[in-house]
Amino acid sequence: MMSENIRRVGRELKYKGAILDVYTDHMEFANGNTAEWDFIKHKGAAAVVPVTEDGKLVMVRQYRNALDRYTLEIPAGALDYAEEPGIVCAGKELEEETGYRCDSLEWLINIRTTVAFCNEKIEVFVARNLIPSHQHLDEDEYIELETYTVEELKEKIFRGEIEDSKTIASILAYDAKYCR
Repeated sequence: MMSENIRRVGRELKYKGAILDVYTDHMEFANGNTAEWDFIKHKGAAAVVPVTEDGKLVMVRQYRNALDRYTLEIPAGALDYAEEPGIVCAGKELEEETGYRCDSLEWLINIRTTVAFCNEKIEVFVARNLIPSHQHLDEDEYIELETYTVEELKEKIFRGEIEDSKTIASILAYDAKYCR
């Protein structure tokens, strides 16, 4: 097994943030070599694919500082604490971001966003039978809701208009599971 050849001998915290911590891992290899690897510890997140009665998907358009532009995504958010069940977080994010709630969420997929240096896991759920409620946006959130067919969203993915990995994986998984 590969892990017998690689061993972490130390982990040094470099930065502690609200949703992630950055470490330097000190590694040793069976051949005697050593290395320092970056590691980002993320508390996790959940996302939801909201489906309207007519089969369209509710998307959120919001500003993303890392890209300095607005993006089109499925609703999602970080867990409040590392052990929070993803289904609980997904239900909260659905209502907070879209103003809809749902009595029953169905698990769709798990996504590991950047396995080379981060442990972030996003659990994705499908929400049907949406019940109108109210958005509860954070003070720094500005979200516009838009609805699209799965085909329209796939076109946006393949034209490069949607680049967010959780959104791409979730739409394609939804299409493969429910639209075939």
